[in-house]
Amino acid sequence: MANNPGAKKAIRKIARRTEVNKARRSRVRTYVRKFEEALAAGDAAVAKTAFIEAQSELMRAVSKGVVHKNTGARKVSRLAAALKKLAA
Repeated sequence: MANNPGAKKAIRKIARRTEVNKARRSRVRTYVRKFEEALAAGDAAVAKTAFIEAQSELMRAVSKGVVHKNTGARKVSRLAAALKKLAA
């Protein structure tokens, strides 16, 4: 257990950062889910706008350090492939 003031402060900071990161990760999942729902409905126009929003949110998570850069790129790539498959 943390005994010195610096360690106690670090624990408080980690707890705050965890909450923020959890909210950001949840937000990303929401946008990805909206894209997948549009994809399942087969609506290309809605899927395209949902893809743009999901891509933007994923890249924001990458820039904030919530998601690793390669993970974000991989997820965007897979979403784009799914969108392309729908359009074809």
